[in-house]
Amino acid sequence: MTRIVPFASDPEASRGRLYPEEESSFRSPFQRDRDRIIHASAFRRLKHKTQVFIEHEGDYFRTRLTHSIEVGQVARTLAKHFGLNMELTEGVALAHDLGHPPFGHTGEDALQRLMAPYGGFDHNAQAIRIVTRLERHYAEWDGLNLTWETLEGIAKHNGPVAPAPGAGISDASIPYALAEYDALHDLELHTHASAEAQVAALSDDIAYNNHDLHDGLRAELFSTDELADLPILHDCFAEVDRIYPGLNYYRRRHEALRRFFGVLVEDVIRVTEANLAEVQPQSAQDIRTAGRMMVQFTPALWSDLKVIRRFLFERMYRAPTVVRMREQVTQVVDDLFPHFMSHTADLPKQWRKDVEDAQDETELARIVCDYIAGMTDRFALQEHDRLIAMAKASGTDG
Repeated sequence: MTRIVPFASDPEASRGRLYPEEESSFRSPFQRDRDRIIHASAFRRLKHKTQVFIEHEGDYFRTRLTHSIEVGQVARTLAKHFGLNMELTEGVALAHDLGHPPFGHTGEDALQRLMAPYGGFDHNAQAIRIVTRLERHYAEWDGLNLTWETLEGIAKHNGPVAPAPGAGISDASIPYALAEYDALHDLELHTHASAEAQVAALSDDIAYNNHDLHDGLRAELFSTDELADLPILHDCFAEVDRIYPGLNYYRRRHEALRRFFGVLVEDVIRVTEANLAEVQPQSAQDIRTAGRMMVQFTPALWSDLKVIRRFLFERMYRAPTVVRMREQVTQVVDDLFPHFMSHTADLPKQWRKDVEDAQDETELARIVCDYIAGMTDRFALQEHDRLIAMAKASGTDG
């Protein structure tokens, strides 16, 4: 039987849902949350959303969906080790990227700029908007009606997103979509999240640090030898060469990267156990009010990861082929946003009903932003070809 520690989130003591509903007789509240996330339309769309490479550039590169599944696997492993609630941890892990628009961070940068006059855009806040409003399948409410604990984890798994009450600091930096929901359902944005949500956040770091290296190698943006010169990885490759001299190229790099993966997981376990031993939390609320993250990397490993991230930034995220694609897809978002703002009849029927209820330009911009943010890479490209490229070719644009 899996041990449960005093500071684990207890589904029987959940703070509940915004809309009360009868609970399941065979699934805990956190299990239902996880299952609702998996069955959500937004979760399925992650299959065709960029991680680093545009979705159609290759069948072997990660997408947001495969990334989320990998994050969920790491999160379950760590949650089980620490004696936390595995269903809550997995639910937050699987939902953490629901708010990403098409084309990854490139699409997010474009929407942030376009939405600046209307409250901005933030993918974490957009995830909350999706699970509380934009998923419209249930008869009695919009969204998925998730528990407070799952919503809290999605909103602030990376740490507090609002200043403490009475700190004399403006809360104007809270993303618009998050502030809008928090006004209805207080998520205590000034505190840290549960240990389960913190595990999900670090699992995200572990997953993408590992798979971005793998995808960069597959794309031939750098060589295995260059990778073997980096911190942490140097020792991983050395161990593989010692145990398996003469191993072929593909197996050698796989064995090294799986060791790299293990180093990150073991480091998180070591420093988190030390943090917990120091703080001695006796409840989930003790984790929230500890004043610092409990689930962390050691400073030494975090410093090494910064070196690796700089390498990836220079050789992968800013590779000429990636930059050219970033420029192209930025133009796609830059064209679609003003088009839908001025041609609302081109929105699908269910979205036009929302437009009719919009009170001002800001509400219209949020609707257009929601629609574009929900697009997959391929659909955004198809819509751009249909609505923009063809109009430009025929001279009817504008």
